[in-house]
Amino acid sequence: MLLPEEKRREALRILSELYPNPRPELIYTSPYELLVAVMLSAQCTDRQVNKVTAELFKVANTPEQMLALGEEKLMTMIHSCGFFRMKGKHILETSQILVEKYGGQVPADRDTLTELPGVGRKTANVVVSNAFHIPAIAVDTHVFRVSNRIGLAQAKTVEKTEEQLMAHIPKENWTDAHHWIIFHGRRVCAAQRPKCDQCALNKVCDFYTRKDS
Repeated sequence: MLLPEEKRREALRILSELYPNPRPELIYTSPYELLVAVMLSAQCTDRQVNKVTAELFKVANTPEQMLALGEEKLMTMIHSCGFFRMKGKHILETSQILVEKYGGQVPADRDTLTELPGVGRKTANVVVSNAFHIPAIAVDTHVFRVSNRIGLAQAKTVEKTEEQLMAHIPKENWTDAHHWIIFHGRRVCAAQRPKCDQCALNKVCDFYTRKDS
């Protein structure tokens, strides 16, 4: 059930206090590095991605350097991230387009980003919100699960969940809320065994209220 406005505001307030000054856990120093890191993070932990990119970005942290690195070397370096062949293919194809069409720069536009190989809406939202400080809510598996479980959204698809979160969260909080919900999903509101009894949100959470009734 979608929480009433008062409870939604309270849930967001609690999340903001639990996770002050939220930042991405992926390590990057440029929009291109963030784009590559997010592409690698599909079905892979941020911790593992950071281990891989710590070495990868030493030798290739621009589209031009990535193309010069070549397919064989790139595949070897990203192997431990899983699905490395498809990820590597997309990284190289995207790097080629960035060089040919955008002067080696990552576009600061979500729709343009989603036209790049391997870049979906979630990846594009992460990049525009964190690299370019454009308000956006990226809905990954954690955000989808937790926001619908709490009652910040009530939707069956990622797209509808994003729409509802954007409608119910002040625009200036979109980027931070994305991180608040992710952190909560990783640390408390796990998929299989959520720590409901320890959760600071249990007084306003729709899932906990229904479970406890």
